[in-house]
Amino acid sequence: MSVQFIGMIGHRLSTEIIPPTGPVFDKDYIVRSAQAHEAAGFDRILVGYWSDQPDGFLVTALAGVSTSRINFLLAHRPGFVAPTLAARKLASLDHLLDGRLALHVISGGSDAEQRKDGDWLDHDQRYTRTDEFLRVVKQVWSSEKPFNHEGEIYRAEQAFSAIKPKHGKLPIYFGGSSPAAIQVAGEHADVYALWGESLEQTRETIERVRAEAAKHGREVQFSVSFRPIIADTEEAAWAKADDILQRARQRLESAGAVLPYKTESVGAQRLRETAAKGDVVDKRLWTGIAKVVGGAHNSTALVGTPEQVADALLDYYDLGVTTFLIRGFDPIEDAIDYGRELLPLTRAKVAARQAQVA
Repeated sequence: MSVQFIGMIGHRLSTEIIPPTGPVFDKDYIVRSAQAHEAAGFDRILVGYWSDQPDGFLVTALAGVSTSRINFLLAHRPGFVAPTLAARKLASLDHLLDGRLALHVISGGSDAEQRKDGDWLDHDQRYTRTDEFLRVVKQVWSSEKPFNHEGEIYRAEQAFSAIKPKHGKLPIYFGGSSPAAIQVAGEHADVYALWGESLEQTRETIERVRAEAAKHGREVQFSVSFRPIIADTEEAAWAKADDILQRARQRLESAGAVLPYKTESVGAQRLRETAAKGDVVDKRLWTGIAKVVGGAHNSTALVGTPEQVADALLDYYDLGVTTFLIRGFDPIEDAIDYGRELLPLTRAKVAARQAQVA
């Protein structure tokens, strides 16, 4: 199994340690960030979704026309765009990007955030909607003639799209750790995405998803997210992690942040469980930032030299993880840094592992 690396870009510079900088839709930053990831050798870039931030379709379009090789992963929350229209929008964007688009489906882990966009469904109802949404989207992409749909949430009469994704359909990435989410993942996900949990937790989730996918005669690939902190020596890497932690605390305190975030998100709950195991879990999974943000997003880090972090990634690879979503705390500079050593080193180790097996 080969290994894939996904980076992440935003619409302006902003992280746990860097206050929002520049215009809210910073065209120069979007372009520089996308081009830096392409030059660093990433396979794909994630464009996220927030209920109060610029539209990810347009961020992806700008980043896409500013690059030529790198693929994109667009996060989308079902419920705010009809699935028939979403299918056409996604297919159109895929053509603009010459077939470089994939879809990352996120059902939503916070009632309060969902309600900002007028969504009052509860946690499990959102996953029921996601299931129906994906059924309709996939039918739009595959149907050669108009069709009718009458479901629990969506209705459509003579639905049809003249434009299909360039390769017939888009790869579907999917996130969510609850039983309701696992059921949807088993039927629809091509790649199931986890946050950076312990090896034990990751193994357990992979087994659950594989079992659910087997009920549908399907196989699923797996992605795990980390925030690598690397330096020439292990001591320097841990000093860097400590500096990041202090800066993150200062920024959150000055912003008056209230924890915990995403109380309905099972993924966030699991990340808080990981953090409760200690500051360092397994060999070098650091939970410092996850504790500060209450497990609200992919916030666990692998800390060490590029060689040590690559070896830690291989521990997850041995569990069946073939995609790593990695992003730093200084997004562009860290992406460039990862491209120098971490990405090629990990790929070389994976190739050596494959040769050994062969």
